[in-house]
Amino acid sequence: VQLQASGRGLVQAGGSLRLSCAASGRTFSNYAMGWFRQAPGKEREFVAVINWSDGSTSYADSVKGRFTISTDNAKNTVYLQMNSLKPEDTHVYYCAAAAGPALGYRPRYRHQYDYWGQGTQVTVSS
Repeated sequence: VQLQASGRGLVQAGGSLRLSCAASGRTFSNYAMGWFRQAPGKEREFVAVINWSDGSTSYADSVKGRFTISTDNAKNTVYLQMNSLKPEDTHVYYCAAAAGPALGYRPRYRHQYDYWGQGTQVTVSS
């Protein structure tokens, strides 16, 4: 299984950026796909998750209303659209995949995830 994240960038506060995570190596229809982020010296934190089977989503309070997670089934790709970016959104962002019950499964903790992509840096300047 491979998760390939892309979309790193430097943007000004208030700007937008879209991250992509291309998944390969198996069928992901029974998986939840999540985005996490980590700042230097801090714990990796949950950002958003989408259940690939039913499209249900969950978000961290800090990004709710600004970030949107979505999938493109034909491309086996998960996206994180980030709008109204703030300097505190500056982190390395990671995508991850979690196997679980097909419907409604939206894990929010690192240990619930089975596969991780490499990180991609997002920097928001003030």
